Amino acid sequence: MKRPTAPRVPNGIRVCRRTACAIGAAALLAPLLLTPMTDDEAPEQRLQYAFSDAAHDFHVPRSVLMGVSYVQTRWDAHPGSPSVAGGYGPMHLVDTSQFPATAPSPSAQGGGALRPSAGAAGAPAAAPEGVLAGRSVKPADLQRAAKLTGAPAGRLRTDAEANVRGGAALLAATQRQLGKPLSDNPADWWEAVERFPGTPDVTSAATYANDVFAVIRKGAHRTTAEGQDVSLPASPGVRAHTVRTEKPRHAKGTECPVEVSCDWLAAPYEEIDDEGNYGNHDLADRPRDQKIQYIVIHDTEAKLSSMFQTVQDPTEASWHYSIRSSDGHITQHVQTKDEAWHSGNQYVNARSIGIEHEGFLRQPGTWFTEQMYRSSARLVRYLAKKYEIPLDRQHIFGHDNVPSPTGDSIPDMHDDPGPFWDWRHYFDLLGAPLKPTAGPESDIVTILPDYATHTPTFTGCRSAGAPCAKHGSSAVRLYTRPDEKAPLVQDPGRHPDGGASTMDVDDLGSRASAGQTFAVAERRGDWTAIWYQGRKAWLENPKKDPTAVGAVGKMVTPKQGVDEIPVFGRALPEEEAYPEGVEEEPEAPLPYHFRAGQRYVAQGTIDSSFVPRSSFVDTPEPVVRGNETYYQIQFDNRIAYVRSSDVDVVGAPVTAGPSAETSAETSAETSTDTQDRSSDQ
Repeated sequence: MKRPTAPRVPNGIRVCRRTACAIGAAALLAPLLLTPMTDDEAPEQRLQYAFSDAAHDFHVPRSVLMGVSYVQTRWDAHPGSPSVAGGYGPMHLVDTSQFPATAPSPSAQGGGALRPSAGAAGAPAAAPEGVLAGRSVKPADLQRAAKLTGAPAGRLRTDAEANVRGGAALLAATQRQLGKPLSDNPADWWEAVERFPGTPDVTSAATYANDVFAVIRKGAHRTTAEGQDVSLPASPGVRAHTVRTEKPRHAKGTECPVEVSCDWLAAPYEEIDDEGNYGNHDLADRPRDQKIQYIVIHDTEAKLSSMFQTVQDPTEASWHYSIRSSDGHITQHVQTKDEAWHSGNQYVNARSIGIEHEGFLRQPGTWFTEQMYRSSARLVRYLAKKYEIPLDRQHIFGHDNVPSPTGDSIPDMHDDPGPFWDWRHYFDLLGAPLKPTAGPESDIVTILPDYATHTPTFTGCRSAGAPCAKHGSSAVRLYTRPDEKAPLVQDPGRHPDGGASTMDVDDLGSRASAGQTFAVAERRGDWTAIWYQGRKAWLENPKKDPTAVGAVGKMVTPKQGVDEIPVFGRALPEEEAYPEGVEEEPEAPLPYHFRAGQRYVAQGTIDSSFVPRSSFVDTPEPVVRGNETYYQIQFDNRIAYVRSSDVDVVGAPVTAGPSAETSAETSAETSTDTQDRSSDQ
């Protein structure tokens, strides 16, 4: 298959290809020489060639071009499909003609008030501290790239090679605007790299450039979602020349890592009527009155500008942080000491921090951006270190993994961020990679499909029953028998009428997700059965392309002589623990069976507690603590709890996931080798 020739670049000279270019441009390109290869021999390296050709034609070091693309998209093309931010192709070129401007940060609105106000239509506020005067806030503009390369804009949306050339042209144009030479030294391109995504504040721009140069130094290799094999060898000697001296821009009251900018947009705590109703969060004194144990990952299912309005409404829900898709900008709404109303389970709310990510689970083609993943991982690492939260999937989980507090509420529980959130990559960025910890015949498995190549069928993204666009997924599907034609396991909580589980993108009843651990019930050939919702659930798990890997841990099983024990969505205190004047919160077992002989993977014991937060108060309500302890288990796609007194522990002891502090060495800036090892298996 012949690779089409890219359009000639105005004022550019295209005088050589492959071998001749590798010799003639050796001083110009980054230190990576490709083995000469014809198009017919290596169609899976067309993108690799495109980086080489564009770097040569526009006089941009190839390592810079590839490093920028990696931090933009990890080299994935998503042909013709824009991200949530409206970016296309491996360079994430934003088509500003088709997409409205990014939701502004609160500080850019002149003090953070996004509610309509008398001064809202006045003169624009002066640039906040930490924003360079005159800095362009336009992202890498697809329309401008089209003009620079002479290619139609439509081609840059759909053709990865044309998109790469557009990115190279933008980098070269920015370098010229800065009055700098088109140098062959990657370090000379720091400021051009810093400006590429159009990030308006200095701190975020510098962090972006740091990420790019970390990739250049460390190197990277992966097979993209489109099957392109792309490599960037490490250049450990590359160092940037520019050193930023500005302090990070953190709005007063925010709790954020130093390497990101962070705004404040307050969620209200106020009465809403004369009957004592209030919103939209509760005062607390965490971790003094209640340990923070979880971080819950959400997606917004709306544009961030709409969510900013929602979080300021006292009659709506609340969450602690929002993260913008276009550049990963963080806005805080609720102090972490206080309890936001975000998970649908007050027990989890009391012990968690909620983070919303701008995105849409039902639009897999409108993909989550790499900058949002990276910014989120930085925030989670910071919070996990601050509150000693283990970096594992039992403590860092999605809204779709939060247990229902009662059986009646199961059908109403949310299902974001959904099957297209890349948990494997996310934990690589956290510096706590998901990986095998035991042999393939172990009694415990961790769900771990290869995200890029694992593309199960989903329906309902656009209309009921219609297939969703093919897309990588963190979710594996579970069957009643070791046969993909067998019925899916039926969830009596989600479908209390006895209805079958479906392949609908919102139906969690027959799915497990990357990083979750389960006890093995049986193995047959390429199939593995796990204990799930009180029954055996089968997943296809071929040895050559596993979707679950061996893990160590401990399991719980009903005490000897007990036929069945209850499973709960909350770990509530015993009746005697409630003081006089505080009404007991009734226990509500979930409509599932945990029978003798079954096993579920468990963490250590947790204390029972209840917080009677139902009144508008000036000081936090006291926490009711019980003597009863519970085990947290992975019961299905959601976590659950069982009384310690009901179970025996079996299996080897296990510690929780790595701490944020011990994971710092493999953080987002330096984890490119683990980020992509899944594609090398």
